[in-house]
Amino acid sequence: MAAFDGSTDDGKARGAMLAIGELAERIGVPTHVLRYWETRFPQLRPLQRSGRRRYYRAEDVALAERIHHLLHVQGFTVEGARKALAKDGAAPTSVAIATPTIGNDPARKGAGVPVEALVALRERLAAALD
Repeated sequence: MAAFDGSTDDGKARGAMLAIGELAERIGVPTHVLRYWETRFPQLRPLQRSGRRRYYRAEDVALAERIHHLLHVQGFTVEGARKALAKDGAAPTSVAIATPTIGNDPARKGAGVPVEALVALRERLAAALD
């Protein structure tokens, strides 16, 4: 058994910058989604080198993962995720406090199902499919 050398599963050292394709693959979204997030989340600013190639630093990767979690796991809208990030400074511990419920949406009056319950259901379904 080899000793742990601090690298990630993709062979890169922890803290190494990722190209946009590498980050997209890592979090499971297409590259155009990351480009879109850059237009909607001012905090997400990768380095751009020659040829306008994007390189994501460790803090950019963490932020992109947080945005993905807010949008695709917690069920926030882009605007809701922006507000959550601005409100709590991207601290992951206060997301649950800011999670809206569908019952408060006037278009779904009477639904009353908390988003947390739906997220938990989605996670159980995803686990069952794996």
